[in-house]
Amino acid sequence: MGNSNEAQILAFDPSGSGDREQKELREHLRMVEAIVFASSDPVSVRALEERLPEGVELEPLMRELQQAYSGRGINLVRVGNNWAFRTADDLGFLLQREAVENKKLSRAALEVLAIVAYHQPVTRAEIEEIRGVSISRGTLDVLMETGWVKMRGRRRTPGRPVTYGSTEEFLDQFGLEEIGDLPGLEELKGAGLLRSQMPANFMIPEPHDADELNEDEDPLTTDDLEELGLLPPSGE
Repeated sequence: MGNSNEAQILAFDPSGSGDREQKELREHLRMVEAIVFASSDPVSVRALEERLPEGVELEPLMRELQQAYSGRGINLVRVGNNWAFRTADDLGFLLQREAVENKKLSRAALEVLAIVAYHQPVTRAEIEEIRGVSISRGTLDVLMETGWVKMRGRRRTPGRPVTYGSTEEFLDQFGLEEIGDLPGLEELKGAGLLRSQMPANFMIPEPHDADELNEDEDPLTTDDLEELGLLPPSGE
């Protein structure tokens, strides 16, 4: 006999019996399952809501579908404000032969990535102040090439420095539903990444990755993008 998760998935087969509401629920579950399954990239909440009949609440559907797939070979996971199917964590070894071996990030790049994740939005100067050393040329470029760090805007301070933040690709890579799921002080101690005895004033910042710019940030303009080398000059 199949396990309870299999029974849950079979439960929303349209051929099953049930009243009208249950049949509509099964149909809506089939719809969101098909949309997410067919997409090569995580599907946004907005895209799912646009494809569902008017008035259908998405969140309960996704949670029920997520529960139905728990414990199976693939799981339904939330990545920021998107949903995607992913291989179960404990079965990742089966796909190692197919995986592309990526170059490991340097220690400095990992430190910068951690600072961006926990302190965002953050400028280059603020990163250097936190690390206590300057950032070597290209470190932030490498992190942006991976797709884990992005330019957010410009800080409303002299020089208008660029602010940096994490991306949904970062969340996907590290199996996080939202940036707030990053480990806190006690979790980092438990993993052996921090000494058990820390200074009394030592704190781990509460990570925040809202897409909306802060009050002290301005959006990047076309001129900014040209200046930063992200767009060709207007005359070309």
